[in-house]
Amino acid sequence: MRSAFFLSLFVLALLPSRSADARGATAGEQLRFGIDVARRGLWGEARFRFEKAVALDPDNAEALNDLAVALEQQGEFEKARAAYEKALKLEPGNLYVQQNYDLFREADEKRNRRTKSKKSP
Repeated sequence: MRSAFFLSLFVLALLPSRSADARGATAGEQLRFGIDVARRGLWGEARFRFEKAVALDPDNAEALNDLAVALEQQGEFEKARAAYEKALKLEPGNLYVQQNYDLFREADEKRNRRTKSKKSP
């Protein structure tokens, strides 16, 4: 009995260790995890997960949208704009992405106006 236990441990030790992605974490799993941590305000982790989702599925408009939101939260406005625009290019009729992009553009215009007014004499 005891030798069977050690044999099973030995077999497990011989198996290659695999990361979460190698175990088959999908873009959807990365998205769900990213959304969960974003709801807790952990934008760095959320961004990391959304980037992984995009890497796993580059044509996933939802992943690009969520990445854009995280980038926006972190002040990466040019990268956020690019992610929103790519998401809209992939799914032009996606109202959710369009609404987020419209809100982003409105906020970005306000930021740009404030920046310009601070620079002018």
